[in-house]
Amino acid sequence: MTSTNETNEFKQGWRIVLLGLVGICTSITAALLYGFGTMVIPLEQAFGWSRGDLQASITFLFAGVAISTQLVGPLYRRFGLRRVAIISIVLQIIGYFAITQIEGSIGWLYLAFFLMPIVCAGTIAITWTQLVNLWFERNRGLALAVILCGTGLMAMVLPPLLARLIAEYGWQAGFFALGAMPLLATLPLSLLWLRLPSETTARNQTGEKKSTELSGMSYKQALRSRTYWGFNVALIMSVSLTVGMVTNIVPMLQSTGLSAQTAAQVFGTFGIAIIVGRLLVGYLLDRYSPSLVAAISLALPAVGCAIFLFADVQNVPLLVLATLTIGASAGAEFDLAAFLMARYFGLKDYARIFGLHLGLITIASGLVPMFFGYLFELYGGYSAVLTSCLVFAIVGPSILLCLRMEPAYRGRQQQTA
Repeated sequence: MTSTNETNEFKQGWRIVLLGLVGICTSITAALLYGFGTMVIPLEQAFGWSRGDLQASITFLFAGVAISTQLVGPLYRRFGLRRVAIISIVLQIIGYFAITQIEGSIGWLYLAFFLMPIVCAGTIAITWTQLVNLWFERNRGLALAVILCGTGLMAMVLPPLLARLIAEYGWQAGFFALGAMPLLATLPLSLLWLRLPSETTARNQTGEKKSTELSGMSYKQALRSRTYWGFNVALIMSVSLTVGMVTNIVPMLQSTGLSAQTAAQVFGTFGIAIIVGRLLVGYLLDRYSPSLVAAISLALPAVGCAIFLFADVQNVPLLVLATLTIGASAGAEFDLAAFLMARYFGLKDYARIFGLHLGLITIASGLVPMFFGYLFELYGGYSAVLTSCLVFAIVGPSILLCLRMEPAYRGRQQQTA
């Protein structure tokens, strides 16, 4: 790729970035996950379901997501990314509207949350990260970071929006709003702009249409790769650390004597750190050694865990610093996974390779809270939880540094020769 093409990537691909951002915002794992908390009390009041039973809906959602990550790869190979994505968006819209008709048993809600990510598999993050990976090379890290900020945007914007609509029109308005977003934004933009680079009319100097062959490892080759499993273990440790800290920071600070309001204010910096960390790491990935950027990013929480474990718990600025280091790393995790999988294993079988990684991450995310809860009960405090997180923050980056961090296939060298 020439330097001219490198500088023009965003000029040529800004539509793809905007589409990817909207796609991430309306994906099941962003919109439904971040919007559900606002619906818990209205659903409790409408049906008499307990809050504990309602929280179990997210378990069913994660189970469906774990399955959908394994479906998208074969679907893309057979039907094409564009067709799968557009059909999935349509089914997503229908699914949200259908949930408004639920009555009686909470089992119907569980079934809906389980099936939605499966029948709408083409709307999960794999679709939008693969699209960006196909369109961007020189600025791939930053482009991925921009679209993945959609999760942070949904976390900030969606709860107050849904709260206002539900207060005015009832619980059904929340699901109608979730369905209206892809109907009014993701679907029309996909119909207009969702194209693969190989489908454009780029021509070479002889005027003949270029053919684009996706290079990289096959799914079976990746499964036999030491590097692939090293990535999986390192990033699973990082995600486990993040999940553990997210669910424990506020109660941990309260247990040390801080008020609920102060603990919430300290944790409030976490969301800001996620967005800043995501954009910064995306920028750095395009300019410096990915292995070094990844290792430093994933090691940052070691500082935060050490502060929580050993420092003065009444020093609020220090607690904010600890939270910021963990939040910045949390923002980098998905960027790193999407970037590293594309860089080191190619795009030939990206959906299946990245899909398995996301499936493993989803399983870990579901099991880690129970593990940390067990440690808390066993040791009667948070010291064992923090020690485990500190170990994860050291071992995970160390694994990355020990790997042979270079493209595990030859297609990249051929493309840049």
